[in-house]
Amino acid sequence: MSKLLVTDLDVRGKRVLVRADLNVPLDSDGEITDDKRIQESFPTIQWLVENGARTILMSHLGRPKGERKPEFSLAPVAAHLGQLLRKDVRLADDCIGDAVQQKLQGLGDGDVLLLENVRYHKAETDNEPGFAKELASVGEIFVNDAFGTAHRAHASTAGVTAHIEQCAMGLLMKKELDYLGGALDDPQRDFVAILGGAKIGDKIKVIENLLPKVDTLIVGGGMSYSFFKAMGREIGQSILDEDALPDAERILEQAKDLGPSRLLLPLDIVTVAEFDNDAEQIIAPSDAIAADREGVDIGPETRELYASKIRTAKTVVWNGPMGVFEKPNFAHGTRAVADALVESTKSGGTAIIGGGDSAAAIKNFGLESSVSHVSTGGGASLDFLAGKSFPGVEALSDA
Repeated sequence: MSKLLVTDLDVRGKRVLVRADLNVPLDSDGEITDDKRIQESFPTIQWLVENGARTILMSHLGRPKGERKPEFSLAPVAAHLGQLLRKDVRLADDCIGDAVQQKLQGLGDGDVLLLENVRYHKAETDNEPGFAKELASVGEIFVNDAFGTAHRAHASTAGVTAHIEQCAMGLLMKKELDYLGGALDDPQRDFVAILGGAKIGDKIKVIENLLPKVDTLIVGGGMSYSFFKAMGREIGQSILDEDALPDAERILEQAKDLGPSRLLLPLDIVTVAEFDNDAEQIIAPSDAIAADREGVDIGPETRELYASKIRTAKTVVWNGPMGVFEKPNFAHGTRAVADALVESTKSGGTAIIGGGDSAAAIKNFGLESSVSHVSTGGGASLDFLAGKSFPGVEALSDA
């Protein structure tokens, strides 16, 4: 999408309203446990500060569902940003009204103000025009750097653009769109997509959009068993997305028409009799899962097959684990995929992790910096791969 970029603008002395995704996890003491989203938004914020903008940040945190709840305050984020910028980042007590107007007084060139959680107001997710207009009233320029929420038409992502003339994308937004857009529109070959996770239903549109585009679509995780069930196989006690069985049957037919190697399903499965990390494991062929056992990971033969496809790929997109990676003894398939992505990257390939559980897994393995890109938005990257519209990007000014 050819949209205006923040670095194209003269921002000195101007109030720049920035929608960032500062939705970071907090522990019970209100301490940030992972600042990746802050770090990823930092280049845009830093550029604005260095170029003399009067930066006003807004974000959501958690799901307060339209209520003011102290545990969802952005206060820890303001403190953390202040440390990174080595300057005071003031926090307004609200995102609209007198609380904001008071904090705007004395905001100078290079200063930063953070508005309180926009989702304290139900009007945010409802994209209520009056609320969007009030948010927009503090900015002369709008920058959307929140890829993780750009697939939603909310007041702070899309609604504000109706009230500000210059609306640009931030550096993180550009990076996300360049990586994911490049993979879909002009991939180096071979192009391999890896999809895992529990439910086919969550990824039907992604599969349908990717199947004609990729050289190989690899499937693992809980969604495998719904495909097996659609093929008439026994899946034992494994997770089943029953509502998606007709879709699974249709996708299997579509893949068959595209050739035998287009869609890869697991050849063997790690099965257990009880869902416990220390349970005895039996490796079963994927067409011979015992009725009293449950699949929890892809087996060794599948790991090697999948890894061999990924290692030699020049473009790889991964969204969803291969098994219950949160339990160490069921994480071997997910780890094999992660290691192969690192090898692909080392060989000059582009490896993109689509946020969510895949991002959590690659972080757990300590491999975040060894792949090309780890997305900040799991749901957003899924919608992008499914070819869905992005209201928060479409509403921005054309370049």
